[in-house]
Amino acid sequence: QVQFVESGGGKVQPGGSLRLSCVASGSDFRAYVMGWYRQAPGKQRELVAGIGSVDTTNYVDSVKGRFTISRDNAKNTVYLQMNTLKPEDTAVYYCNPVPSTSSYWGQGTQVTVSS
Repeated sequence: QVQFVESGGGKVQPGGSLRLSCVASGSDFRAYVMGWYRQAPGKQRELVAGIGSVDTTNYVDSVKGRFTISRDNAKNTVYLQMNTLKPEDTAVYYCNPVPSTSSYWGQGTQVTVSS
């Protein structure tokens, strides 16, 4: 059974930065295409960034140039560096493989961007 534990969220002012981390338990982490997802209040969960097993990356248009996804397979960890944060980035952020697996959703980490 694989589990993902997210951390690193918090409250920041617009223009600020945060770095999220997601640690995976279990084996075969390096084989997964990993994604960071977010869900804002009243909205559906969306995939914002993905990274393949050979470090190919892709991003939703709204975060391109501001967010960077990376992974450290030796630590079973995927990161999301978020810069120039905007109020519309406020959401609970989750990691999960791409495509997502319902049983792998963790608690997520809250990111609030507000002055």
